[in-house]
Amino acid sequence: MARRFAFILASVLACAVAMPVYAAGEDDLDEFQTKLGNQWVLVKNDTRRNIKTYAKQEDGKRFRSFKVDAVLDSTVESGVRVLLDAENYTKWYWEVFESRMLKQVSPTEYYLYLKHRAPVSLPDRDVILHATVELQKKPSDPITLRVKAAPDYIPEAPPLIRMPAEDMVAHFTPLPNNQVRIEAEGYVDPGGRVPTWANNYIQRNAPYSILVGLLRMMTNESYRKAKTPLPFKVYNSPTDN
Repeated sequence: MARRFAFILASVLACAVAMPVYAAGEDDLDEFQTKLGNQWVLVKNDTRRNIKTYAKQEDGKRFRSFKVDAVLDSTVESGVRVLLDAENYTKWYWEVFESRMLKQVSPTEYYLYLKHRAPVSLPDRDVILHATVELQKKPSDPITLRVKAAPDYIPEAPPLIRMPAEDMVAHFTPLPNNQVRIEAEGYVDPGGRVPTWANNYIQRNAPYSILVGLLRMMTNESYRKAKTPLPFKVYNSPTDN
């Protein structure tokens, strides 16, 4: 299980490149027509689920960067159990249809391989992720995941398009009363040619969709009540001993 921790948010929360074919709705066209600057702009605010997502267009970058901030009714441990379960990412993560471990360097460093389903008429994407995990030193600390694409780690596999970036830093911070705060910032470049409206749709919707899916899995009994030992110590509350 330890080696799968690198699949946390599978570049957790990075906006996966793939999606079914969608017609751009009025909101998406408005967003497409509004040029983002280099300051964070609120994209979605789900007050019922306590999830906020943001976007900005950084200088010198081809696509938007994203940020998420959420407080979920679950625990760090439940999240870790979901994120260790790489084989079940297809149940909740945005258009991932294959994943596997390439190499475990250490209990907290990994290389893994993901495939993302692309819109009809576009090639699917693949990405190699170099992931490192920073563990909690005290109960109030977050578990931090750092993910950076390593496109040259293995040879490309046409007709798949190799993604040059699916980068992210995510913090999972324990809160009182069985809650966890998730804060993440990242950037995704799908590589190749992607219609602008399609990429905008993904950047707008994927971070939110991933968090909703993660929450659904974290409240599933099979993860919430699991007793299997974890590969490292996890603090679920800032007051844990």
